Amino acid sequence: MGFAGAMVVAMAVDALLGWPSWLFARIGHPVTWLGRLIGAIDRSWNRASDPPALRRAAGLAGALLVIAAAVAIGWMIQVLLPAGWIQIVLVGVLSWPLAALRSLHDHVAAVAAPLLAGDIASAREAVSRIVGRDPAALDEAGIARAAIESLAENASDGIVAPVFWGALVGLPGILGYKAINTLDSMIGHRSERHEAFGWAAARIDDIVNFIPARLTGFLFVLLAPRRSEALACITRDACRHRSPNAGWPEAAMAGALGVRLSGPRIYHGSITNEPWLNEGARDPLAADIGEGLTVYRRAMLLLAGVLAILAFA
Repeated sequence: MGFAGAMVVAMAVDALLGWPSWLFARIGHPVTWLGRLIGAIDRSWNRASDPPALRRAAGLAGALLVIAAAVAIGWMIQVLLPAGWIQIVLVGVLSWPLAALRSLHDHVAAVAAPLLAGDIASAREAVSRIVGRDPAALDEAGIARAAIESLAENASDGIVAPVFWGALVGLPGILGYKAINTLDSMIGHRSERHEAFGWAAARIDDIVNFIPARLTGFLFVLLAPRRSEALACITRDACRHRSPNAGWPEAAMAGALGVRLSGPRIYHGSITNEPWLNEGARDPLAADIGEGLTVYRRAMLLLAGVLAILAFA
């Protein structure tokens, strides 16, 4: 479990530093590098003139190419590192930009601050940076709901899942996972262009997030201010979510805060009727975002503590 220690290093460095804007301006970010490769493959291989079966095959080939490249780069770097604790520390430092604890916290906190001050316009602008739904249609409850859902889902996709795979196999695991997650973000959504081409990316993402999503949900349950409600909500409502994985952390957070999440929302002018999570509860307010961030911070500390025990015990 030596790589568990590397993930503790990655989480600690990211919590302290995040990914500085000056560094992003100079070299970008590993996810943006992956995004350029995926975008190039999408433009070249995803041809509207091709039949759906061919586009699906091309999407599978493209996804496997991106994942294989990421895993290979991670493996080549890792085998060149000196063995022992030096390797663990270096793997942790190299994994730092892929464990986005601080970025998620800061983006969600940036929604809470103006919403608490009653500045709906600024809160809408801040929430538009982390969700895809139309911000103009959101009132206080809608903004708070979107921020809390993003916090819960991205705690799984953005931190627990990459750390989970990094703890298992080091750099190849965390880089491979980020390639999969970026593929899903860019081409895995249901749209006319990506319905066939992105099918494989979406299915692979579902598979690699199966365990991390459930782990995230139970971390939230353990640290919930309303533990019994969180457990009841996750067991009752997690499977009702449109995603096979996102419902677990979102349902746990809904029960933990005593609010209802998900439900109908507007994307690109069209209403999407999603089932409620914790349907009988009240709508969230600005203060609930802060309480959600508290649950999130405690969950990440617990995760780091468990990894440290595995690595150093």
